Amino acid sequence: MPTVQHTVVDSPYEPLTLVAVDGVLSRIHMTGQRHRPPEETFGEPDPRPFGEAIHQLDAYFAGELTEFDLPLHLVGTPFQLRVWEELCRIPYGETRTYGELAEALGNPTASRAVGLANGKNPVSIVVPCHRVVGAGGSLTGYGGGLDRKQRLLALEAGAQAPAALF
Repeated sequence: MPTVQHTVVDSPYEPLTLVAVDGVLSRIHMTGQRHRPPEETFGEPDPRPFGEAIHQLDAYFAGELTEFDLPLHLVGTPFQLRVWEELCRIPYGETRTYGELAEALGNPTASRAVGLANGKNPVSIVVPCHRVVGAGGSLTGYGGGLDRKQRLLALEAGAQAPAALF
């Protein structure tokens, strides 16, 4: 039976709940997030497995880190895992459309499936699903809410994100 632990950390985007399986980061949940599982699935409260994740998240929010380097325990279908891997290839400060991701995965007609997999990303921010936009650059679909997505993109663009949208 795996050991599941969690901790809650402050962020500019309200508290984040970090969840680890056997000491490896497996999920990040935002307050009010779509697809947020029940809290009883978060395991025991214990901050010990999260030191490096917290350090890197703090550096990211301070604008000092542009690429995360954390071990992750991701559970998903083979297609979801491929999409999440492709998300990590989108450079900091840039965006891609769902269609561009589908094309990069070798299946240009799979933009809808890419969107569904993107929406199931369990480690948002670290696996940067916020960098995916609709055709023409429109802000669409973010489990943490479009306001958070806009603020994350503004942070990466070096712009001052609007204060306290939540």
